[in-house]
Amino acid sequence: MPRPPKTQQMPHLPEVIKQTAWQQIAEYGAPALSLRAIARAIGITAPAIYNYYPDRDALVTALIIDAYTSFGDAQLAARDAVPADDLVGRLHATGIAYRQWAITYPERYQLIFGTPIPGYVAPVEQVLPAAARALSALVSVIEALRLAGRLRAPRLPEIHPAYQPMFAQWQRYGGHCDPQSFALAIVIWARVHGFVSLEIGHQIPPFGADGAALYRYELDRIQHQFVATLAEGDQ
Repeated sequence: MPRPPKTQQMPHLPEVIKQTAWQQIAEYGAPALSLRAIARAIGITAPAIYNYYPDRDALVTALIIDAYTSFGDAQLAARDAVPADDLVGRLHATGIAYRQWAITYPERYQLIFGTPIPGYVAPVEQVLPAAARALSALVSVIEALRLAGRLRAPRLPEIHPAYQPMFAQWQRYGGHCDPQSFALAIVIWARVHGFVSLEIGHQIPPFGADGAALYRYELDRIQHQFVATLAEGDQ
């Protein structure tokens, strides 16, 4: 009896391929990702991988979507673990969860937010739903603060007309919000992203054993700058 193909012998092969790809990224970096090297590591032929991922870019896209999905799960879980009326607590929780996920999964974080892979352009239609969901936790908290009259932020520039279609797409997947809430969420994201990226890149100044204390300080500064106290909100 002929031996069955290895694709039939190895269950959950697409997941095994992705797991091996993450290992390769951790060891050699995302730009070195190779389907043939993954096939050799797994012990299958390259055409077996092509049945699931026709080229490197298709695999990279799948990894990015998985990373955004995991990141979004962590953000939404952190937000929902805090009572809905504790808006400051929800803002703080999503901020803490942001760093924790990035520190736990640095390769995933850097793949979606870090160094681009030469020649790869992410297909927006495929990636946007997962990316929008990942940002939706922060945006929803900012929008809730705005509706409660507790944003201290000055009015930010309007979204440029060229980006209005993309903003409309984001609302389709991430939930409706005022453009100002979305803009402020991007500003806050950029600030925490900067700290996390420096820490992951081992470039954080010597404030404690790691960047946790400095990161918490930045979260406190963000809250002080953008969130009014309950007394201020009642004025």
